[in-house]
Amino acid sequence: MMGLFGGSFDPVHHGHLIVAQVARERLGLEELRFVPAREQPFKRGRHQSSAEHRVAMLGLALAGEPRFALEQAELSRPAPSYTVDTLEELRRRDPGRPLVLLLGSDAAADLPAWYQAERLTELARIVVFSRPGVEVPVSRWVSEVIEVPVIDISATEVRRRVRERRSVRYWVPEPVAEYISAHRLYLDPE
Repeated sequence: MMGLFGGSFDPVHHGHLIVAQVARERLGLEELRFVPAREQPFKRGRHQSSAEHRVAMLGLALAGEPRFALEQAELSRPAPSYTVDTLEELRRRDPGRPLVLLLGSDAAADLPAWYQAERLTELARIVVFSRPGVEVPVSRWVSEVIEVPVIDISATEVRRRVRERRSVRYWVPEPVAEYISAHRLYLDPE
């Protein structure tokens, strides 16, 4: 069974990695693939770094963890990135492998507005991350809710810290912090 964890990852941070590890363990996933969006439909024109930079940072963050992988299906298609298209592509590539789509509760709340949302459950089982104190929306599409630790790190906060010339050590993996610095990412106002 393969898990899919999509998002902007602008940049990837320790919160993403911890939640992914907990989900992989709790669901017994053989593999968990991070799926960076070329451009998320709900964030059109708002990504702070290019897809190429986000993929490079994800590659650095995932290095050394054999059960985590980078899935670049959305980068081979024109924007915007639709989850249904990604699931269909992965089904064509590996028709017998069960897919689990992992979503945060905020993304799950938006599910009815997703492109071809009604098709998602035909292609994958949908599992939502729940954090203590955060209500998970009731949806006919969600098959399971798993509790994950509260990790109060956001990509928005990481970008703000970089813009303010503050350290992001411990917020992101060290190779990601070095990449951000070397490529002078997130220094411009959002």
